[in-house]
Amino acid sequence: MNLKFNTSILVFLFSLSTVCSSQQEFKNQNDIGKISLHGKFDFNESNNTYTLTGSGENIWETEDAFYFVWSEMNGDITLASNIELIGEGNHVHRKAGLMIRGGIEADDPYVDVVVHGDGLTSMQYRKIKGGGTFEIQAPVKYPKRIRLERTGNQFTFYYSTDDNTMHPGGTISVELGNQYAGLAICSHDSTTYETAVFSNVFVDSKMLSEGTERVLESTLEIINVETGIRRIVRRAKEHFEAPNWKGDDNTLIYNMDGKLYSIPVDGGETKEIFTSFATRCNNDHGLSPDLKQLAISHHQGDDWKSFIYVVPVTGGEPRLVTENGPSYWHGWSPDGSTLVYCAERNGEFDVYAIPVEGGNEIRLTDAPGLDDGPEYSPDGKFIYFNSVRTGQMKIWRMNADGSDEVQISPDDNYGDWFAHPSPDNTKLVFVSYDKSVEGHPANKDVVLRIMPVEKGEPEILAVLFGGQGTINVPSWSPDSKKAAFVSYRLVIP
Repeated sequence: MNLKFNTSILVFLFSLSTVCSSQQEFKNQNDIGKISLHGKFDFNESNNTYTLTGSGENIWETEDAFYFVWSEMNGDITLASNIELIGEGNHVHRKAGLMIRGGIEADDPYVDVVVHGDGLTSMQYRKIKGGGTFEIQAPVKYPKRIRLERTGNQFTFYYSTDDNTMHPGGTISVELGNQYAGLAICSHDSTTYETAVFSNVFVDSKMLSEGTERVLESTLEIINVETGIRRIVRRAKEHFEAPNWKGDDNTLIYNMDGKLYSIPVDGGETKEIFTSFATRCNNDHGLSPDLKQLAISHHQGDDWKSFIYVVPVTGGEPRLVTENGPSYWHGWSPDGSTLVYCAERNGEFDVYAIPVEGGNEIRLTDAPGLDDGPEYSPDGKFIYFNSVRTGQMKIWRMNADGSDEVQISPDDNYGDWFAHPSPDNTKLVFVSYDKSVEGHPANKDVVLRIMPVEKGEPEILAVLFGGQGTINVPSWSPDSKKAAFVSYRLVIP
C-alpha cells in the first residue's frame, strides 16, 4: 500500500493565507482598557489594507490597554496578515498583530500573535479573566507574514521567513466564550500614537456541523534545535506517531494503524514497510545502529500483549526476541547486540535488557512504580530512562548494568518522559507534561525540552498539543542538529 502526500498542500495553505478578501472584514473598533489617546483606522478596499493608529500602555499581565479593530465571529477562525510598523517608534515593545479575544474588557482572556518594534514576534495569551499573560516567542524576528488559527480550543501561530514557507510557532489551549477577532495595535506608551499597516489580510471561519465530531489531525515535524525553527513534513487527518530518523537515506519511519511507514524528511511519497503478520505495531520502534534492522513492538493474541520483534528495515518476516509480554522496545545498544525495553512482570513495570538474538532477559530496575523509556547513551556507558519513583515522573540515568541510578531532570513543574540523547552525546531531548498530569496521555498541552547531558537546566524547545505519540522513540538527525516529532490538533472534518 502506498500513500502519496501531496506537498502542494503546504503551498496551498500558504497561498490561502495570502489571498486578499477585497472586502472590509473588521468594522467594529474599541479602545480597550484605560486609553487617553483614542485610536482610528482606515481600510483601503483596493489593496485590502488596514492602517491602524492607536496608543495604550501594554497588552500584558492582568489587563490590557490598546486599540482593537474587530468582528464577532463563530467557529474555527484563521487570521493572517503582513504587518509593518511605521517609523522608528517611541518604544521597542510597541506592537501590532492578530487577536482573538473573549471580550472587550481590559482583563478578558485572549490569544494574539504580535510583532514588536524590535522585531520580537510572539503568541501572547491570557487563559482566564484577570489572569496573567504568557507568551511563546518565535525564533525569528521581523517575519514576512504571521497567521493565527483557532481549531476548537487549540490556538496555533505560524510565521513565514523570506522563503515564504509558513513555520509552526506553537500551539496552546485556551477556552474562550465569545470570539472577538481582529487587528490590534499598542504604542506601549499611553502618551503617544503608533501606526501599523496590515496588508494582504486573510480572514476565514467555519463551523462544526451539528452531530459531527472533531477529528485528530497529525503533523510530522522537524525542529532545528539550534535555531528553534520547525518545519512540516506531513500533515493529515490521520493518527500517526513516533518518528525515527534513518540517517543513511534521510527518511523518517513512523507508525499508523498498526503498521509502519517511511517518508523522506523533505516530504513526499509515503511507503508502507512490510511486517507480515505484525500489523498491530505500537509506537515503540526503532532502528539498529547499522540501520539494517528495525525493532518493533507488536500486540498479539486476544489479550493484545506487546512483544518485541526485529525485522529487516526494508521489510520482511519479524523474528521474536522477547518470550514474555507485555514488552515495549525503547533502545539498541551502540554495538547492536542488546535491546532495552520497558516490561510489566508480576504487576511492576521496570527496565529490562535482552540479547537481540533472544534468550534470558535481565531486570535492570526494581524501584516501586513505573520505570519506562530506556535508551542507551551513544557511548554505551549509560541508560537513560524515566521513573516515577519519587512521586513525580523524571528523567534518570544509570550505568549500563543497572547500577548507580541518578535523577537527571530537575524537580520543577513538569513530568518528564522519553529522554533521547543526541548522536554526538551532548544533549537530551524529551517531552514534558504539567506535573499534575498522570501518565503520558494523548491530546495534552506539552512542551519539548532540551538539556545538556552533563550539568545544565532544561530549556523549552517547542510548545505543542500532543504527548503520547509525540516523541516516544529516538528521532535525532545524524548530525545532532534536528529532531523529528508529531504534534496534534482536533479539527473539523
